[in-house]
Amino acid sequence: MARSAEARWEGTLKEGTGNLKLGSGAYEGQYSFSSRFEEGTGTNPEELLGAAHAGCYSMALNAALERADHQPEYVHTTANVHMSRVDDALTITKIDLVVEAKIPGIDEETFMEFANDAKENCIISRAINVAEMTLDATLVS
Repeated sequence: MARSAEARWEGTLKEGTGNLKLGSGAYEGQYSFSSRFEEGTGTNPEELLGAAHAGCYSMALNAALERADHQPEYVHTTANVHMSRVDDALTITKIDLVVEAKIPGIDEETFMEFANDAKENCIISRAINVAEMTLDATLVS
């Protein structure tokens, strides 16, 4: 199985523009220097990485809970991707996963075991090499 996405960039780094498109056709949008390194309109690769990580984590947590006969009503995850200079190169240095889940009949300790396992073992977590990944998990009653 393989998935694809494409990007096209035209012009200079600061004045140019780009377009990102998912192979499935589910998303296509513009990006720019401003949307990536300032607060400009459009998306950026780091935001898309965050979306991928949040989606992967939510599914991994849900699947693990289901296998253990805990059926979540929902799992909602936000991935905050932090970028900083490391040795004069921009680097993704940290990803904060913030998850809220409603899972009837599960206790906090058991939930945290599943939440931490999903953080370590979801496909995107294993694919990226980030210095720090945090988890803030909330079980909703």
